[in-house]
Amino acid sequence: MADTLTGDYRTGLGRGELVVQKCTECARLNMYPRYACPFCQSEELGWQKVSGKGVLLSFTVSRIGAPLGFGDELPYALAVVKLEEGVQLLGRLEADADGDWHGYSCDDPVEFVPEGATGDEARPIAWFRRRG
Repeated sequence: MADTLTGDYRTGLGRGELVVQKCTECARLNMYPRYACPFCQSEELGWQKVSGKGVLLSFTVSRIGAPLGFGDELPYALAVVKLEEGVQLLGRLEADADGDWHGYSCDDPVEFVPEGATGDEARPIAWFRRRG
């Protein structure tokens, strides 16, 4: 059932595009994928490509104690990004040139990284980097 709900999102990431759900009844965007619109409860939902530009609301760098299956990826940074279109989502942050994330701060402008999104087909996730 998860494939039915997130399949188009994953397919978009595989194409290097960031898409979010859009209700065909009230035209509002939402994220994460749902079976019904959180605003009008319509089950008529589609997908819309978004700019990928947003602001970094929060982030954390995991250096130890990764969940099972993520140990080989340490360290890594998870971020909450609010897109210009108004929705927010969880993603990964590209490391700075030195391999760390010291250059990031909350409220930094960030952008979707299309090539990063295709890195792990088993666990697709949107990747972001600082916009300059």
